[in-house]
Amino acid sequence: MNRINKPSAARLVAIALSLALATALAGCGAGAPAEEPPLAGASIGGDFTLTNSRGETVRWGDFAGKYRVVYFGYTFCPDICPTDMQRVAQGLKALKAQDPALAAKIVPIFITIDPERDTQAVVGEFAAAFSPDIIGLTGTPEQIAATAKTFKVFYQKGEAQPGGGYLVDHSNVTYLFGPDGAPIATLPTDKGGKAVAEELARWVI
Repeated sequence: MNRINKPSAARLVAIALSLALATALAGCGAGAPAEEPPLAGASIGGDFTLTNSRGETVRWGDFAGKYRVVYFGYTFCPDICPTDMQRVAQGLKALKAQDPALAAKIVPIFITIDPERDTQAVVGEFAAAFSPDIIGLTGTPEQIAATAKTFKVFYQKGEAQPGGGYLVDHSNVTYLFGPDGAPIATLPTDKGGKAVAEELARWVI
């Protein structure tokens, strides 16, 4: 009669741990988040031709290979835009402190929806006030309108305000795009810089 040797309890535990470790390492080496990005397949974003603070022409394709955080707003915005940009900057700073290599893969972009007042110099100063890494872009009214349409952003000039000036109604969505330019997710700027950093770490690989 052949005798069957049964593995000991310790042996079984060791095997289970080895399998668990192998599975975990396989997941880490997969090179992509396990879940599908919320905006996967959405027709958001695309080519544009705008101008940076130095007067240089900038196109969407110039950022190929980089993750892109994109926000549309305007520098004369009294509350929402500066708050959102501050939280984007805080999130990027937190991620940089935690993982510099990961943060280096991201380029944050601010695009004005008020080209009448937001000149090259103005958008540059506004972006730099939050982080030297943020790129401020402007353009002609026609260029801005075309870009906003491509990125599914709403904006509309409001009525004149007492004492002069005007507000601009607009959607305040912060998008994250992948290295290929495809949309990945929106960033929770309404929840603060920490939440932004966590969401970036979730999708940037």
